[in-house]
Amino acid sequence: MVFSSITFLFYFLPVSIGAYYMAPDRFKNMILLVVSLFFYAWGEPVYILLMIFSVLMNYAAGILLDRKKKGARKAVLMGAVFCNLLLLGFFKYADFFLLNFSALIGINLKPLALPLPIGISFYTFQALSYVIDLYRGNVRPQRNLINFAMYISMFPQLIAGPIVRLSDVEDKLIRRDCSSALFAEGVRRFTAGLGKKVLLANNAGILWDTVNRISPDELSCMTAWLGILGFTFQIYFDFSGYSDMAIGLGKMFGFDFPENFRYPYASRSVTEFWRRWHISLGTWFREYVYIPLGGNRRGSVRHLGNILTVWLLTGLWHGAGMNFLLWGFYFAVILMAEKLFLLKVLSRWPKIIGHLYTMVLVVFSWVFFALDSLETVGSYLCTMFGMSAAGLWDGQAFYLAGSNFGLLLILAFGATEFPSRLYHKCTEFLRAAGSTQKEESLQGSCRRYIAGIIGILLENVGLAAVLLLSIAYVAASTYNPFLYFRF
Repeated sequence: MVFSSITFLFYFLPVSIGAYYMAPDRFKNMILLVVSLFFYAWGEPVYILLMIFSVLMNYAAGILLDRKKKGARKAVLMGAVFCNLLLLGFFKYADFFLLNFSALIGINLKPLALPLPIGISFYTFQALSYVIDLYRGNVRPQRNLINFAMYISMFPQLIAGPIVRLSDVEDKLIRRDCSSALFAEGVRRFTAGLGKKVLLANNAGILWDTVNRISPDELSCMTAWLGILGFTFQIYFDFSGYSDMAIGLGKMFGFDFPENFRYPYASRSVTEFWRRWHISLGTWFREYVYIPLGGNRRGSVRHLGNILTVWLLTGLWHGAGMNFLLWGFYFAVILMAEKLFLLKVLSRWPKIIGHLYTMVLVVFSWVFFALDSLETVGSYLCTMFGMSAAGLWDGQAFYLAGSNFGLLLILAFGATEFPSRLYHKCTEFLRAAGSTQKEESLQGSCRRYIAGIIGILLENVGLAAVLLLSIAYVAASTYNPFLYFRF
């Protein structure tokens, strides 16, 4: 079940919210746990047992970490880390290693072909952060099994993040504010995310799918660039839209989840890009891999090695394939170059040069991400560089450019901070009907009050329009993928 589906919007979500708010406070966590497990079981009922095992295993590890002495605590931690990584590795990477090992030794090993448990990368990293933070003394052990199970399996951020550490919600597991103001804020955030996913990401994805279906021999350079631009916008609005919906849903249930995106396509270096893209994942790798390896504190060679290690693991986290490993290596090389000298060079260039440099490198990176085989990746990159039998452009390229020109402009504008700034400036201006000074005339006070009412109405009408258009699109269209569903 995905957030942008009729089943979720009209059945699951209303029933979940109704049951949650009708229940007494002491039962709210239980209700949220039950609906979360139902949500997870909807697509793959058998893997609910895997989820329950992960919850019980990490809960037991937390209890043991609280009771054992120093030496035994380390053994418990290592055991918990090993079990979590074993589960993740078996279900996500078994076939990858089997196929590569069989190719290496020349034996035909049959892949297991196991379906990937939904969201296993997200909830496994969430569980790992709990046991590691508990070992470090950064959080308190969770003795209430219902609360802990709800934290691990909470459906708003289960399949797409953000990766929520216990320290982000520790106090909210016991008591949280379920006010109407926070609920309304959640509805607004969810609606904005739904619009980004359905109205923007899906249409960008149609452009990419159209180009991706063209035979490599018939693909011109211009068409290849148009296609990967479509994917560039699709993956951003798809994933950031889901993160917005998750954050909005969290607010509806009284939680404040961390931000996961801060306009990454406005970055002026790749280093800055990765501080703005999938923030919770970057934070996780920094806190639990990069810093424990030594970070930048043990000399330049060790520093560069740590960057390489983190990015190879980041590539593997995204998928079990050589293309993802190459994607991680690609960013590792760029980030190492920026650490060594490129950031200093970029600081002396005009901002627009830094932005173009970043976007070109990011666009190239999505070729590794979007295409499965290294042969296809190489062929597509060659076409982007003009090495194609179809030439630099053709009639098909101009048709796609003309028919998608308006969409690409909207997508490019929507990926910047300007829409958000414009929205906030307009609402702040129109809501200027707050408290008035004593010397202000009655007429001026009335005008400000009316302007405030108009601002609230326009905001709500706009959000209602986005919601209705999104629902209409979902109901009418059969194209509604979610790219990060497989991670």
